[in-house]
Amino acid sequence: MVDAAVELVDYDVDWPRRFVAERSFLAEVLAPWSAGPIEHVGSTAIPGMAAKPVIDMMAAVESLDASRPALAALERVGYCYAPYRSDVMHWLCKPNPAVRTRHLHLVPFGSVLWHDRILFRDRLGADAALAAEYLALKRELAVRHAMDREAYTDGKGPFIERVLKEIRARPGL
Repeated sequence: MVDAAVELVDYDVDWPRRFVAERSFLAEVLAPWSAGPIEHVGSTAIPGMAAKPVIDMMAAVESLDASRPALAALERVGYCYAPYRSDVMHWLCKPNPAVRTRHLHLVPFGSVLWHDRILFRDRLGADAALAAEYLALKRELAVRHAMDREAYTDGKGPFIERVLKEIRARPGL
């Protein structure tokens, strides 16, 4: 399988509009399996953050088993399914792995992964210094792993885990 290279671009003020348009479209397609909102996650959801030019979305489902039929419905409208981290989500991309404009993660609503992605997005959006630190890491990893998306993603893991640990250590969480 040919995979898209890791390439970061400057923040695009049109990313939120693209998310809203795709969310509206997906809300209809996913209605039979929806258990909550469709969220804009990932770096394109952080104002000012350079990112791969791929809109990352997370759609709430009741369970992975119950939402399995959604995969065929999504494939009919241009999404490609891949069994990436299939123990915690259904992962799809559009239009294909070599040229991506959208990532869609079907995630059980209220799961650890659901909460972690929301917490991380919101924390980066609220802390410019932390967002700058994350961006510097992403730029370094994009150069080092330009042709290995898995290594790029894995390289961000320790930073993400550190931020989530700090969030959880705060009183009231």
